[in-house]
Amino acid sequence: MKKKAEYRDLFSGALELMILKTLKWKPMHGYALAQRLQEISEDYLQIEEGSLYPALQRMLKNGWLETEMGLSARNRPVRVFKVTKTGRKHLEQELASVKRMFAGINRVLALAER
Repeated sequence: MKKKAEYRDLFSGALELMILKTLKWKPMHGYALAQRLQEISEDYLQIEEGSLYPALQRMLKNGWLETEMGLSARNRPVRVFKVTKTGRKHLEQELASVKRMFAGINRVLALAER
C-alpha cells in the first residue's frame, strides 16, 4: 500500500547519512540504493535521481565512498558504491551528531508542553 506523499525537506546531511548507513550494510548501485531507501521508509521517502546522484558524486569526492564495476539484476554493467574507512568514520560522527540534535528537539518539545 502506497503512503500518501507528504513533501518535507530533509535536514542538511540526512540524505548522505542514509546513503552511508545503507551502503555500510550492503554495497549497491544507485538505482538499487534508491529502491532500498524507499522500501525501508515504507514509501515515505522517494529519492529522486536529481538528488541521489549528485549526493553520491559529492560523497565520492569527499572520500566517503568508492566504486567498482558490477552487474545489475538484469546483467547490465553498473557502478557499485561502497563505504570507505573514511566514510565509516564520518557516519559514526554524523550519527552521534544527529542523536544529540534529536535529543535537543525532544527536550524542547517536552518542555514546551508545560
